[in-house]
Amino acid sequence: MKARTAGFTLIELLVTLAIMALLAALVMPVAELSLQRAREAELRSALRTLRNAIDAYKQASDDGRIAPRAGASGYPPTLDVLVQGVPDIKTPKGGKIYFLRRIPRDPTNPDSYAEPAATWATRSYASGPDHPRAGEDVFDVFSQSPGIGLDGTPYSEW
Repeated sequence: MKARTAGFTLIELLVTLAIMALLAALVMPVAELSLQRAREAELRSALRTLRNAIDAYKQASDDGRIAPRAGASGYPPTLDVLVQGVPDIKTPKGGKIYFLRRIPRDPTNPDSYAEPAATWATRSYASGPDHPRAGEDVFDVFSQSPGIGLDGTPYSEW
């Protein structure tokens, strides 16, 4: 009688491969869901950061710390102003008020080469809530992504 040689049979390899494929098929949806949850958490955080900075600019304008522009609403003219800063007219040394260190990027925007400010859509104060559009100031920001969140709400409505 001949001794069995070491190694695996073709059947054993195919069964192992089938089990690994089944496990991978079960793990992929969970991994994708986890990735989408992380991206949505980052979107929420970025929106909160930007909206808080816009509100802080408006508060500084209402408090008389920012030189008023003729006919302006008191909101920043662009998102970049929040990073560049504005002169504080109440400071005798002429310091600046900064509202953000950097503009966060929209994590749902696929254009990775765009400037962070260009990844967001803006709504001006004169714009209606049902049809937001850009204008002379930045009253609010929202995502330009056509995607839909896990809760069924489009990212542009967050």
